[in-house]
Amino acid sequence: MPLIEVTGLEKVVGSGNGRTWVLRNINLAVEEGQFVSIMGPSGAGKSTLLHILGMHDAEWSGQYAFGGQRIDLLAPAARAEIQRRDIGFVFQSYHLIDDLTVYENLEVPLTYRNVKKRERQAIVCDCLDRFGIVAKKDLFPAQLSGGQQQLVGVARATIATPRVILADEPTGNLHSEQAREIMELFRGLNAGGTTIVQVTHSDENARYGSRIIRLQDGWIAT
Repeated sequence: MPLIEVTGLEKVVGSGNGRTWVLRNINLAVEEGQFVSIMGPSGAGKSTLLHILGMHDAEWSGQYAFGGQRIDLLAPAARAEIQRRDIGFVFQSYHLIDDLTVYENLEVPLTYRNVKKRERQAIVCDCLDRFGIVAKKDLFPAQLSGGQQQLVGVARATIATPRVILADEPTGNLHSEQAREIMELFRGLNAGGTTIVQVTHSDENARYGSRIIRLQDGWIAT
C-alpha cells in the first residue's frame, strides 16, 4: 500500500468564466521510503500539489489517501492530527519563528504532539547534537546565516520523526555549498527510512532522489 496516493486530484481557482485550473487529473502514488522530486516550470502547480499533500490546502477535489486513510473524507481536526503526527515541512523561506531561539524553534513540533517537558529536552538536545548546532541553540534566527537557518528548518521538520518530509525548494535561497549540505542531509534521512517529496527547479537536487515527477500546466507530463 502506498504511503501517499491521490486519484483524480484537481484544483480550480475562481468561478464561472474566470475559472483557472491549477491541477488537472493528478494520479500519483508514493511508496514508503521513496525520495521523489517534483519538477516543472513556474506556474506548473508544483507547490500547490505539495501543499495539498501536506494538508495545508483543503480546497480541491478527488481522492487522497495517506497511509491507507482517506484524507478527503476526514474532518479538518482529524486531518490536522495526521499532519502534526506524520508530516514534516521544509520551506524555501525557512519559516522559523523570529522571536524564539533555535532551541525553542526545535521544541515547537514536540509541544504540538504533547510530549512532556523532560522528554522534549532530551529529544531537542539529541537533535542539536545530531545536526551539529549545539553552539547555536540560544541564538535567534536573525543571528544565523541562511544556510544555518535552513539547517534548523530541516532539524525542526525531522525532530518528531515524521513518516514523510515535504520540502518546497529547500535550497532556493542557499549558495551551492550550503545546498549540497542540505541535500546530503536529505539523502541520509531517506537512507534511514524517511519518505521525502521535494519540489525543486534544480536538476542536481532532483538527482538525489530515486524518482522524478514532472508537472506541466497542472498536468503530470508523460
